[in-house]
Amino acid sequence: MQLTHFNTMTIFKQFTFDSAHYLPNVPADHKCRNIHGHTYQLTVYINGPLHPEQGWVMDFSIVKRIIIDVLDKIDHKLLNDIAGLDNPTCEKVAIWLWDNIKPSISLLEKIRLNETPSSGVVYTGE
Repeated sequence: MQLTHFNTMTIFKQFTFDSAHYLPNVPADHKCRNIHGHTYQLTVYINGPLHPEQGWVMDFSIVKRIIIDVLDKIDHKLLNDIAGLDNPTCEKVAIWLWDNIKPSISLLEKIRLNETPSSGVVYTGE
């Protein structure tokens, strides 16, 4: 198979970060009203054409550098203290991540954010 600029693929890269938060808008007796933390797992999906010479959609080292720069703003932080995350549900954190990643990765297709191994959200920027 010959690689051409017409070949498109979706690549992905996974990251983890640790943050604390509380949900101020839930009932007073809800356990998530109390401050607690998560080890989040973020997967970014990037869709685009294969570069005709390099044969990749995007250099994974560039993806890593961009995402780490964004995650440094929230890793080991209280999310409620971050502008735009006063009610940091998993869904709101996903939107915040999208809004901070998309300007640097125009081919961003979707993100998956797990707040626990069995709970999370997939966001496509819509």
